[in-house]
Amino acid sequence: MSALEEIQLVSVTAALEFYVKTGEIPVALVKKAGQGPDDRRGATERREVAIHDARPIAEQLDLDRHGFALLSRETAVRDFYDDDELRRVYYPEMERLVAEATGAAKVVVFDHTIRVEDERKQTERKVRAPVSGVHNDFTIRSAAQRVRDLLPKHEAQARLGKRYGSINVWRPIVSPVENKPLVICSYDSIDDADLIPAERHYPDGRIGGIYYLAYNPAQHWFYFPHMQGDEVVLLKCFDSLTDGTARWTAHGSFDDPNRPPDAKPRESIEIRTLYFFD
Repeated sequence: MSALEEIQLVSVTAALEFYVKTGEIPVALVKKAGQGPDDRRGATERREVAIHDARPIAEQLDLDRHGFALLSRETAVRDFYDDDELRRVYYPEMERLVAEATGAAKVVVFDHTIRVEDERKQTERKVRAPVSGVHNDFTIRSAAQRVRDLLPKHEAQARLGKRYGSINVWRPIVSPVENKPLVICSYDSIDDADLIPAERHYPDGRIGGIYYLAYNPAQHWFYFPHMQGDEVVLLKCFDSLTDGTARWTAHGSFDDPNRPPDAKPRESIEIRTLYFFD
């Protein structure tokens, strides 16, 4: 990170899953939660990278420069597996959080995903596994389409003419996180040439678009060790500005080489939002 590169950060070395440019569009056939991993088409490779502990620089991180931030935020949610409680309690909490963090006039939570490392619990709870392949949740085209999908036609047209974007809010359900932590590549170290547009084909027929990331030694990778239940990471997944403001990040998970032998299986929730400026 250009402004922080002189700070000496502790790091671990671990393998991340990258995609390889072949000239073909990678495709994921998305299964329903709890039905196992998606069927994927696309070439991947695993690369060992240094992943830096970002806690010492947490207060210097800026969403509009680096694309991610760590915040402390309590929640009134008691059962993260209760969808009704999530929509009633957690969605409004996260809409307020993203509005405060960005200054946006309107924030809409449109989706959440719970990810669990334990395979038996994935099936029992009908939830998904942590994602290993590093990616960003939107492309330029799919972000605009998601606005059209979710807002009334006239409002969507007006909103697309002004600044808009998407932020994910990531929180551990079981803490501290001892394995499969969230790993993040800062926006200011991502070369647009390393972004690989890919498609996600959903059971209802919808086709979404994401960016996978190809390996580049210039990338800077970060994580927040031992995240607690009152901590959240905000991840920029899209921003319509093209003036140098952070537009996206890349993120995934990894096997922490420092995990204890009896590490707790990861359980986390991701909230996906759209934010709009007047």
